Amino acid sequence: MVRVVADTNIYISAILFGGRPAEIRQLARDGEIELLISEHILAEIADVLKIEFGWSDRQIAAVLDELREISVLITPAKTLSIIKECVEDNRILECAVEGSAEYIVSGDKRHILPLGRYKDITILSASEFINTIHEDNQL
Repeated sequence: MVRVVADTNIYISAILFGGRPAEIRQLARDGEIELLISEHILAEIADVLKIEFGWSDRQIAAVLDELREISVLITPAKTLSIIKECVEDNRILECAVEGSAEYIVSGDKRHILPLGRYKDITILSASEFINTIHEDNQL
């Protein structure tokens, strides 16, 4: 099964706007991909929903519970310092490395997507990821 780490912005897009990010979330719900997540990513999702979108603690808890149900919780053992401009983005790489992910899916055009690859992990946008897994018949 394809192992994937989604960046926080993918989760926020899936939750609020739908589209390709929501398709990725649905693939995890359907058990067609293995979505890897860390406590850091969950905390960042909670912060964005609360601070930027004014969600209540109860709404946030419901979303985080669902994400925990459809994901594999990864606890990274190593701290990386690959992305210097935005240190927090390294938490995405750490989760992917520790979880032996094949893909990172991100909407971050400034720091994460420009990497293209990190070690053996391919970094794609949500649309690129959906297209790639369908083309490669990985589903």
